[in-house]
Order: sequence, then structure tokens, then C-alpha cells
Amino acid sequence: QVHLVESGGGLAQPGESLTLSCIASGFSFSKYAMAWFRQVPGKEREFVGGIMSSGLLADYGDNVKGRFTISRDNSMNVLRLEMNSLKPEDAAWYYCAKSSSSVFIPANTGYDYWGQGTQVTVSS
Repeated sequence: QVHLVESGGGLAQPGESLTLSCIASGFSFSKYAMAWFRQVPGKEREFVGGIMSSGLLADYGDNVKGRFTISRDNSMNVLRLEMNSLKPEDAAWYYCAKSSSSVFIPANTGYDYWGQGTQVTVSS
């Protein structure tokens, strides 16, 4: 079975950094694009960033461009999200997701498996 397990969430103050990790198993990780999404209760799930299977191309949602960096280590089956200059509006549950192909789209319809999420709180 496909398993995606996020970790690294927690409490950060505005301006601080957090790095999230997602350990993947149950599929050929290097053949699939991956992405991070986030969701606040009562709001739609938001695309944060995606990365193609090889890691050569990545893109981000407008709200995080310039602050967040998505990366992957295909030798370790790990997807990461480095979050810098955190803002209160970044507080959400963050989910890693497996694309159904080697490329990604900024919509949740392009993903067939999701992790359980890790919570990020940004507060002073």
C-alpha cells in the first residue's frame, strides 16, 4: 500500500522557519511528482508547491512564493518543505500528496494518495 507520513509540524513564531518532511513508501517514489497542500478548517485546500519526479522543476502557490522551498530526495523516498519567514496566515494542516503522473498540477484532482497531515501553528 501507498503510505505518506508527514512530520515536522509544530509551533513557530512569526518570522521563524519550519521544515516539514514526508516519508513515502509503497510505490516507486522517483517516478511520480509530489506536492504539498495545506488546509484551514472551513476553507478549501490550497496548493503550496509541487515538484516533478526527477526534482528538476518545482513551482509554488502565489501565497508562498519566495518563502517556501519544496525538495525531494529520491534515494531516501523523502519529500520536504522548507518554510521560511512564517506568517500567521501560514497556520494550517499541511499534507503531502502523490501525483498520478511524473508531472504535477496545482489542483488536488491530480493526486491519488495523501498523507495524514501535520499541523503548523504560527503564533506569538
